[in-house]
Amino acid sequence: MGKKALLVVSFGTSFEEALPAIVNIEETCKKAFPDYDFYRAFTSGMIIRKWARTKNVIIHNPDEVMKRLVAEGYEEVICQPTHIINGLEYDKMMNMLLAYKDQIPTIKVGTPLLTEEEDYKEACEIVMQELEKPLAKDEAFVFMGHGTEHFANSAYSQFENMLRDLGHESTYVGTVEGFPSLDYVIRRLKIREIKKVYVMPLMIVAGDHARNDLAGAEADSWDSILKADGFETEVIMKGLGEIDAIAEMFVKHLKKAESL
Repeated sequence: MGKKALLVVSFGTSFEEALPAIVNIEETCKKAFPDYDFYRAFTSGMIIRKWARTKNVIIHNPDEVMKRLVAEGYEEVICQPTHIINGLEYDKMMNMLLAYKDQIPTIKVGTPLLTEEEDYKEACEIVMQELEKPLAKDEAFVFMGHGTEHFANSAYSQFENMLRDLGHESTYVGTVEGFPSLDYVIRRLKIREIKKVYVMPLMIVAGDHARNDLAGAEADSWDSILKADGFETEVIMKGLGEIDAIAEMFVKHLKKAESL
C-alpha cells in the first residue's frame, strides 16, 4: 500500500475565533478517512501571510503541500475544498492540484458545498433547521454571501430560490461583492413590509466579512445600513462550517470523489 494523503483546502480566515468552523470540517473529514495522513492548505495568500506575521504560524497553500507530498513519495491524494461555490478560489486550487497529476498517480477532488441541485436542497434544509426560529409575518431571514465576478455567483440566487421552493418565503440572500446586493434585498423587504430581520453569514467562517461587513459598528455594515433604514436587526454570528451536518456534507462529497 502506497502513502495516502487527505488534503482539506480552505480560503482561510485570519480570525482565531472563526477558525473552529474550518477545524470542524477538517476533523470530520479526518474521522471519515483515518487511513490517510492529514494536511491543511489555505488558498488566500493574504491570510497565510497574516498568520505568519502576527502569530508566527505557518500555513501552506495547495501548491506547497502538493510539492511536499511529491517529495515524500505519496501515491494518492484525496482533496476536499471547503469552498461554498465553484468559483475563483476553487479554480485556483484545481490549477495548483492538477499541476502535479503526472507526479502523483492518484489525485481525487471533492466538489464544493453547492454543486448539484441536491446539494442546495440539503444545505437549505440544514441551515433552516439550525435556525429553528418561527418568524412573525413582519420578520425575515437575510443571508450574506460573499459574491464574486465569477459566473458561479448565480449559486446565491439558486440558494434563495431553493429556500423558497422548500417553503421558506421570508428568506433573502444578498452578497458583499456580487449580485444580488443589499440594496436589492432591502427593496424586496420593504415590498413585504418586513420590520425585523435576522442576519446571518452564508459563509463557511464567521470571519472578517461577518464581523465587519455584516455586523460591524461602521455606518456601511449591513447591520448599520438596515438599522438606518428602519429595520430592527438581530445578528446570528455563525459560520456554516460550525454546523456538523454541513461538515458531513463535505465528507459525502469527498467519499463520492474517492469512490470514482
